[in-house]
Amino acid sequence: MAMNWEQLLCAERLGQRPAKSEEGRSPFYSDHDKIVFSGAFRRLARKTQVHPLAANDHVHNRLTHSLEVACVGRTLGMRVGNALQARGELPGPLLPTDIGDIVQSSCLAHDIGNPPFGHTGEEAIRNWFQKEGRVYLEGLTEAERDDVRLFEGNAQSLRVLTTLEYYQYEEGMRLTYATLGASIKYPWTATPSVQNQRPKNNKYGIFQTELDYFHEIAQRTGLLPIGEHWYCRHPLVYLMEAADDFCYGILDLEDGLEMGILSWPEIYDILRRVIPPVQIPELERNLNKVDDGRKPAILRGKVIEALIDSGTDAFMEHRADFLAGTVKGDLISLCDDNVRTAVQAAKDLAKQRIFNHAKRVELEIGAYNTIGTLLSTLCGAVDALLGDPDQVTYKDNRVLALMGDNNFHPSVFAQEGRYKYQALMAVIDYISGMTDNYATNLAKQFNGMGEVRY
Repeated sequence: MAMNWEQLLCAERLGQRPAKSEEGRSPFYSDHDKIVFSGAFRRLARKTQVHPLAANDHVHNRLTHSLEVACVGRTLGMRVGNALQARGELPGPLLPTDIGDIVQSSCLAHDIGNPPFGHTGEEAIRNWFQKEGRVYLEGLTEAERDDVRLFEGNAQSLRVLTTLEYYQYEEGMRLTYATLGASIKYPWTATPSVQNQRPKNNKYGIFQTELDYFHEIAQRTGLLPIGEHWYCRHPLVYLMEAADDFCYGILDLEDGLEMGILSWPEIYDILRRVIPPVQIPELERNLNKVDDGRKPAILRGKVIEALIDSGTDAFMEHRADFLAGTVKGDLISLCDDNVRTAVQAAKDLAKQRIFNHAKRVELEIGAYNTIGTLLSTLCGAVDALLGDPDQVTYKDNRVLALMGDNNFHPSVFAQEGRYKYQALMAVIDYISGMTDNYATNLAKQFNGMGEVRY
């Protein structure tokens, strides 16, 4: 049994809404526009990519990273689309640009659920609920508890797309099934992943709040079921993931050079491996004409072109396996040796020299304190809301007013169903939606050390 492209590229929208036909743009490009115009996407401009609260405006933030990933992803998707069409495997009336648009949209959205301070913010949320905040998890089911104490930005991204933005609690952005399917990097829930029962331990893509949406997306796109609340990946996820890996593999090193952490020779030594030898003499003549700060821009295009070529070839060579849901690992693991080793070497260098840089570590530790202050204040007020009304203090009411009633699922105020779980998810939604700067300033305000800002 195998998946098929006609179903995988389903243009119907979440909620079984028919595809909207518009002059000048496909349903999939409409997805692109919905994401770009969302508040959650706009806030990525002030969220960490690698360096928290960087004073240098030339380093990447989550927004610039997402835009660059989307550019690479669109080209990669179109190359694959052209190759499928040339072999008669792309169903009409679908076009290669449709695959490009789907991958581009999924790339734009791949980090849209990330909290402030990037992956450090994720760890800070987990750390707090596993220690100081574990008392708030009493009474939740195991699955609900794992969602909160093992918070995952990938699952939050799907929540933003399907629940929070635009039509809140009513299918969210109402994107096409194809784009949503191509956005789910880890198509399983939390609990089995922490029990070592899924391909990626401690990684997952679905909260209990979006479980019904997940099954709907999987069924409409024809994803193959593997286990309980577990489906194989949508084939286009591999293209989105590769575009992400290609970009941060290159651009994290560029940021390291910009900040004086890395030198040009050690970056060039890694990236030159993917350039065809026949191109090296002319490339180096051009590189020798400019200073080190300008050299990455000359090299970048050639490196990305080589990565896209290799990624396209690898996808097409293994396309039957992708449709069968039998691929192990990621697309880069299937690329040629030069690309595979270069991307891994870039990741290793970034981990050793950039991620462990003293200044970055200092800011990371500060992020834990910021997130902890926010969670302590917000969860305390929400816990009071769910308890005895006579015990709710003036401070609790002011905190709840700051969050806003519209941020809570209706079940919270009705105190029915999974209302405690929904209330904690609202706290996480509120914090995840913050920029680095807003989170930092709000924590200072909560501690009585902030400035008046209007």
